[in-house]
Amino acid sequence: MKVSQIVFSPTGGTGKVAEIITKAWGMPVNKIDLSNAQTDYSSLDIEKEDIAIIAVPSYGGRVPGLAVQRISNIHADQAPCVIVCVYGNRAYEDTLIELKDAAEKSGFRVIAAIAAIAEHSIMHQYAAGRPDDNDISQLNCFAKKILDKINGSLNAVSAPQIPGNRPYKKAGGAGLVPKANNSCTSCGLCAKQCPAQAINKENPKITDSGKCISCMRCVVHCPQSARKVNGAMVSVAALAIKKACSTRKENQLFI
Repeated sequence: MKVSQIVFSPTGGTGKVAEIITKAWGMPVNKIDLSNAQTDYSSLDIEKEDIAIIAVPSYGGRVPGLAVQRISNIHADQAPCVIVCVYGNRAYEDTLIELKDAAEKSGFRVIAAIAAIAEHSIMHQYAAGRPDDNDISQLNCFAKKILDKINGSLNAVSAPQIPGNRPYKKAGGAGLVPKANNSCTSCGLCAKQCPAQAINKENPKITDSGKCISCMRCVVHCPQSARKVNGAMVSVAALAIKKACSTRKENQLFI
């Protein structure tokens, strides 16, 4: 048995959570990066004998639309699947239930779900430094329980009760679109790595706001730190969610 690690993690937080879980299983891992716009996802087949983990960030309580599209192109022959949503300590709302539906539509069999915390990708003061040592301990415990469930009797694994609503909450717009400043050298790395292909490859200082999903990958990976979002808008957004983020939330396992 091997693990297919299917992850949409533009800034790395979701990837950290997925790594903690799969490392605890101690099995060979095949990594599939859902943020790579160049991958032909329709060519990917997940075998029934393997286990998959599908991990995505929660964007306003929903699965990022690009992740849903790319998951829908993967073929799975009833492979057991653990779904994971990662959020910045506000709320994940309908993310898990939407991810469950997307996974099952592609042929995965969801056997467990995790809601995990990682540092907010835009407002870094929320869930700063997470996943921390306590999170890692919790996630390792979750991973062991899931593996015990699999090893007990894979064919008889029951489906978990997963929170969320159908129809899903309305998806929000991008809103915060990073822009290049005078430090930009037009190296093109941001355009190459943009999951949505929203940055002009000929002139990286131009961003298509209609395509941008505010994932902040370009901000994190720019070698010149030349891409920024509007500071005033970030401050307003941070104030709007301050109350919801004021209490530390813990990771949750549904099994």
